[in-house]
Amino acid sequence: MTTTAKPEYKVIGSRPIRHDGVDKVIGRAQYGADISLPGMLYGKILRSPHPHARIISIDTSKAESHPDVRAVATSADLPDLGPVSRENVFPKGVSDNILARGKALYKGHSVAAVAATSAQAAEEALALIDVEYEVLPWTTNIEEALKAEAPTLHEHWPKNGSSENGIDGPNVADHVQHAFGDVAKGFAEAYIVIEREFKNKSVHQGYIEPQNATASWSADGRVTIWCSSQGHFLIQSQVAQILGLPLSQVKIVPMEIGGGFGGKLSAYLEPVAAVLSRKAGKPVQMTMSRAEVFESTGPTCGSKVSLKLGVTKEGRITAAKATYLFEAGAFPGAPLAAAAAAIFSPYVIDNLLVDAYDIVDNKPKTAAYRAPGAPNVVWAVENLMDEIAEVLNIDPMELRMLNVATEGTRRADGVKNLVIGAKEVMEAVMAHPHYSEPLEGENRGRGVSMGFCRNNTGPACAIANVLGDGTVSLVEGAVDIGGSRSSIALQLAEVLGIPVEDVNPSIGDTDEVGQTSPTGGSGVTYKMGIAAYDAAMDVRRQLISRAALLWEVEEDQVEYVDGAVRHKSDPELRLTFKEMASKLGQTGGPVVGRGNVSPTRSGASYAANIVDVEVDPETGKVEILKFTAFQDVGKAIHPSYVEGQIQGGSTQGIGWALSEEYFMGNDGKMANFTLLDYRMPTALDIPMIETVIVEKENPGHPFGVRGAGESNIVPALAALANAIHKATGVRFRELPMSPGVVLKGIQGEKANGA
Repeated sequence: MTTTAKPEYKVIGSRPIRHDGVDKVIGRAQYGADISLPGMLYGKILRSPHPHARIISIDTSKAESHPDVRAVATSADLPDLGPVSRENVFPKGVSDNILARGKALYKGHSVAAVAATSAQAAEEALALIDVEYEVLPWTTNIEEALKAEAPTLHEHWPKNGSSENGIDGPNVADHVQHAFGDVAKGFAEAYIVIEREFKNKSVHQGYIEPQNATASWSADGRVTIWCSSQGHFLIQSQVAQILGLPLSQVKIVPMEIGGGFGGKLSAYLEPVAAVLSRKAGKPVQMTMSRAEVFESTGPTCGSKVSLKLGVTKEGRITAAKATYLFEAGAFPGAPLAAAAAAIFSPYVIDNLLVDAYDIVDNKPKTAAYRAPGAPNVVWAVENLMDEIAEVLNIDPMELRMLNVATEGTRRADGVKNLVIGAKEVMEAVMAHPHYSEPLEGENRGRGVSMGFCRNNTGPACAIANVLGDGTVSLVEGAVDIGGSRSSIALQLAEVLGIPVEDVNPSIGDTDEVGQTSPTGGSGVTYKMGIAAYDAAMDVRRQLISRAALLWEVEEDQVEYVDGAVRHKSDPELRLTFKEMASKLGQTGGPVVGRGNVSPTRSGASYAANIVDVEVDPETGKVEILKFTAFQDVGKAIHPSYVEGQIQGGSTQGIGWALSEEYFMGNDGKMANFTLLDYRMPTALDIPMIETVIVEKENPGHPFGVRGAGESNIVPALAALANAIHKATGVRFRELPMSPGVVLKGIQGEKANGA
């Protein structure tokens, strides 16, 4: 279902078969681990068995003597970039995360690597590496990391923090504050003030394809790396910095990617494979196991959010105060800024104070995960908004609409909204039959929630090569994760007035196309769309020039309309795109359009959920009866892909809310590091998800595009919590709300009632 769709486009808004669909369906598409090179070796990583340990020595001599081993690497093979600082995590933090230097900071931290003639031989050789550790105390949660007696991860850091909030110590990596208005005055004016605390555990992105890399050094000292990442130019930059190479000496070839969701932005195996290849003189391929993915790549951050809201008797928010503490894992970098952008974003709040803290502990370094930071804080706000509506006896969506943010409203991070669709999303929720239809039966409840993602942008490059048969070869600079080949091809085809089937999109490597920022932050269809638009307009200008040459008229007498060049005053002079393409040889040669952009108005996206649940009072199991997901996407370029993004994000939000968590044992190690024990939802756990596409067009894009990939994960957490409360009478403020947790809450409520 789509609201406010406009009919003026010829191909945008259609649902063509995706250009790469056949290759992926029949198994012809090439992923990172599909690469096979002559003489290729296989690499494996030796990982720390301890959550925190000083590395006294590493003896690799036995491994090097193994008959099938060709190379061994440790951090000694990487340039020493100095100590990791709070202010400059990259590239030093990435380098130390790739191969530990001095200390292992979490169970699974890479310590050494081996390349051998087979994967089995490499595994055998790992057991021959002798590492002497001094095991140190560890901490794997925020509360422990902040204690005075907590082990210090980075001893060289000076004290940092805020004694005013009682949050300080050597494990505080960052503290950011956002404030405006008069918070004390705002709370004094409130009819009620409610303060609550919310927690959630680390969860993993859960992509299907593990991290991989294949590296090969050429005779001239240049390294080529094939990998599945979300941004091959970012990987190129990280590899070059970590290995101390000029950027021009590193070539990254992007392969197909089996999911990422933010978890494949950073390098993990690529520099190690490169070092092993250089030492062995042969190509080296490395692929993680699923356990390595869980224990050694970035989950999202666990968090603790303290939240205080004041409202008038009518429900207007007078003041808000929040303190959120995010786990960064072993190295700094939790998404404080993105969370600040999201925390109160659906609402107008004149008096506000936000304190954000980045806390390191002995877990894998966190990575982005679909709207990073937003789910952690928005679920807290939306949970509390529901409680306020209940206390004031106000319809929960009417309370939200009373406070809705619009264009010009200032977010908590200080940014003033451009054109946004928060109001339109709320209106769509309230007008939908699911919101007003009766929900009958015992132990059932309905919940609602808003969601948000600020959406990112960055440099982007597109090259459109017009072929003689009237088709276009489109080379894009952004990795395709969710169908962006087709969404970008649709925008190019719209400008040129040609069928999208006549556009052949591909992803260029770092030698073939201009530097493009990663596929993340819901930015690809926006930024790459603008690049493709510019490339198409460039083609149009050149075709106008060629037609003027053919007709021996001035260029200003020729125009490009409906996929053809024509003389403005002589209707007999008209050539279609295909006809012009066939005449390129006689009018000056190839026509290649270029789009090189770095746009700045990506446009935030708002989302919402309505969820009905039934809770089994005997087991605590939550069954989702009905789920409706709303999202403002600006303009749905390919509605099927947009619907898929909304459904996919909602599914991940359901997992985050009900079942997923890093279960850390008393030994400081992750206990559920397989897909058997890490409980991602399956098809049996997910209902049919109805999607409602809202289109509040973004004026910062030629076709009104906003990012569609991320805000949809956010509302599921609080919508489910609010629905479970309606069904059980219990407010849950810690995730996940697994059956055991829900049952305990129900039993506690009964005991309190008794």
